[in-house]
Amino acid sequence: MATDSAYFEEEHPGTAYDLKMLKWLYPLTRPYRFLLTIAIALVIAITFLDLALPYVTKIAIDRYIVPRISDSAPTVADGHPAKTRHLTADITDPQVADIVRRYGDRFTIEGTTAYIRFADLAGLAQQDRMTLRRTDLAGIGSITVFFLILICANFMLNFVQVMIMEYTGQMIMHDLRVTLYDHIQHLAVAFFTRNPVGRLVTRVANDTQNMHELFTSVITFVFKDVFLVAGITLVLFVMNWRLTLVSFLIIPFVIFFSVHFSVKARDVFRILRVKLADINTRFSETIGGIRVIQLFGQERDNYRTFADLNHENYEAGMQQIHLYALFMPIIELLGATGIALIIFYGGGKVVAGAISLGSLVAFLSYMKMFFRPIRDIAEKYNVMQNALASAERIYTILQHNDSVSRPSDETGSSRDNVDGIHEIAMEDLSFSYVAGEPVLNNISFNVRQGESIAFVGPTGSGKTTLINLLIRFYEPQSGRILVNGRDITSLDITALRARIALVTQDPFLFSGTIRDNIVAGNGMLTEERLADIITASHCGFILDKLPHGIDTELSEGGAMLSSGERQLISIARALARDPDLIILDEATSYIDSNTERKVQAALSNLMQGRTSIIVAHRLSTARNARRIMVLHRHRIIESGTHEELMAQQGFYYKFHHLHL
Repeated sequence: MATDSAYFEEEHPGTAYDLKMLKWLYPLTRPYRFLLTIAIALVIAITFLDLALPYVTKIAIDRYIVPRISDSAPTVADGHPAKTRHLTADITDPQVADIVRRYGDRFTIEGTTAYIRFADLAGLAQQDRMTLRRTDLAGIGSITVFFLILICANFMLNFVQVMIMEYTGQMIMHDLRVTLYDHIQHLAVAFFTRNPVGRLVTRVANDTQNMHELFTSVITFVFKDVFLVAGITLVLFVMNWRLTLVSFLIIPFVIFFSVHFSVKARDVFRILRVKLADINTRFSETIGGIRVIQLFGQERDNYRTFADLNHENYEAGMQQIHLYALFMPIIELLGATGIALIIFYGGGKVVAGAISLGSLVAFLSYMKMFFRPIRDIAEKYNVMQNALASAERIYTILQHNDSVSRPSDETGSSRDNVDGIHEIAMEDLSFSYVAGEPVLNNISFNVRQGESIAFVGPTGSGKTTLINLLIRFYEPQSGRILVNGRDITSLDITALRARIALVTQDPFLFSGTIRDNIVAGNGMLTEERLADIITASHCGFILDKLPHGIDTELSEGGAMLSSGERQLISIARALARDPDLIILDEATSYIDSNTERKVQAALSNLMQGRTSIIVAHRLSTARNARRIMVLHRHRIIESGTHEELMAQQGFYYKFHHLHL
């Protein structure tokens, strides 16, 4: 039954709903926990490598480029205080001893070690300076090689981590898309009557793809950037906690703007998802109804409606860009302010000799690195909000359970098999699409095997609804449908439908070959049997005029064929199914009289020896039925053969003369 619950409108869930949805998302990752664990381990390793790079720079500066002031330097050197940077040299080396001898006034000697102030090195020849600092140069070379090794290792680990996350994300999306597709195709028909095709296509295609980033970029963001921020904070406090506190003065402002941005971004992304679904829905309706639009000259009005939707989508997109464009410069400004604080406070400490130059340089590198994940919030949070907005839509669909009972091998419940349809009965059946507006009221009848029964009546009397209930597209509010004396709800719906063939007034053909449409998954159908079906359904003349005969490719809906030709192919499809029950829903309504004769002949072959239920608007289709049921005002008011009903001169008699 179609109810309002079958319609999912774009909602605005709150935080509690988000937490519930995140709990739903987590099981999607379970089959790939091993890969995710490896990826997280790689993220941790990459974080340590990132943290090591500035510290290696600090070591290079403090140990080799501008060594820290050494406590082993002489207390006084040429009248200068001991708190001066000195270069030490071993005078047991003949080359060093020669340099010390030539510049004796610049060196202070204690034992086998000579000391020279860094400020005095400028007065030495370049070659002599290189000789004195060859140990430092060798150390710089070693540290450079180590630095390059770290960079290469970082590159390799990043490559492997990205590949693992992309593979995992693609597999999760593959599973989610298949799950969503399977769930949608098992929903009751009522769901599709209330939800536009464009919106559902958006869910399966766009929204699922948007969630891909959630399982690649965002997972990396959560672990890598969180670990990186925590690691940088720890290292900075270990290096100099006072300078760390000074540089962190801007953190409260960062938190404030980040939270404000996240709230605004979530609302904008919800609007974007709604507008995109509306655009897809409108475009789908335009393509499907293009003939009506052009016939009634509605192109301009339709264009204006679409333009309004597109403009609303544009405005939502501009809101997103505005937030992003505002947030990024603010974070950049706060980051630059943090750097300025470090230069001001840390520079003074370097001049005072409280910290080394290498420590200040490392501090600056770490602070730039600290704001990199903060800046990533803009991009990653955009991605996350976009993905979560899409996840909400997918979650909403998957929570709809308005489907008929599933086969026993899928539900695990016991269902009776259907070996054949021998008798069908309806007992006091009532149904309404909308509460208080009945479509069928206390309908009762039975059909035995091999009988043909026709339902006639004015438009809106409930004829098509009857067969929709029999096929279980909808469930009745009261009464029962019995097949072989058993309630239809106790039967395996797949087995039941396998025994039924439906020929509608506007048959749908799928894209693919005519053969595919006729065979419809029946791999046991032989070429001889297929030829017999073509003959019985009078489809031969259709195949003869097509370039590739039965293997001719059809577009969606079989648009290249006429209504009558599509009808004949649908009859061939029904014959290939070899059903027990044939249901004809206004099967000759949309075809000309010449094609109708072929269709009637094909239907006669289809109905031969089978139980038939006919919904007819043209009484010529119903008059040969063994029994005719007349529906009017949601009830069966007359029944009998054509001759019996004409003799009664009741409603059927008047209805018959009205349609002559």
